[in-house]
This record gives sequence, C-alpha cells and structure tokens, in this order.
Amino acid sequence: MMSQSILSSVRMLRIEARRNIGIVGPALNKVSDPIQQLFLDKVREYKKRSSGGKMVDPTPETERELKNELERVAKQYGGDGKIDMTKFPEFKFPEVKIDPITQAK
Repeated sequence: MMSQSILSSVRMLRIEARRNIGIVGPALNKVSDPIQQLFLDKVREYKKRSSGGKMVDPTPETERELKNELERVAKQYGGDGKIDMTKFPEFKFPEVKIDPITQAK
C-alpha cells in the first residue's frame, strides 16, 4: 500500500511539473539576455554608422587598397577612368523591327 501512494505522488508531481513548465516557459522567453542585448545594440550602431554606403572606420591603408583594386578592375574590364566602376552598368536594348510573316497561298 505504501508503494502505491508513493507512485501516485510521483505521478502527481510529474503532472504538476509539466503544467508549471508550460506556464513558465513563455515567461522565460521574455527575459532579456545581456549578451544578446549587447549584440543587438552593436548591430544597430553598425547599421547607423554604415548608412552612407561607405566603409565603417576605414584605415588609410584600407582606403588605399580599395582604390588600387578599383583601378585594377577598371583596367581589366575596360574602364577609362571616367566611368564609375562601382555603379551597376545600364543596358540598352534597341527595339528590333520584325517583318510580319506572310502566308503563302
């Protein structure tokens, strides 16, 4: 009889534990992790600083390397120094006139 009451107590404890975890689980998701918050703050700061399309905190050496690479690419692909090689090219496709097909009788 004693073991039966222990088994029923253990079962009740498991059921209560499941219920409590089910209720507490969503509440735990709302707790802010300080590391996660720091990461989000840094991402937002980087987004704000890089909004101009430029590199964030470039060193003179990095800027020099970028300039050299852009010049090399311009020479390799036919840029004459007047064309902005960082801009996507614009394609123009002229309208082609097609003769109508005449049906033979």
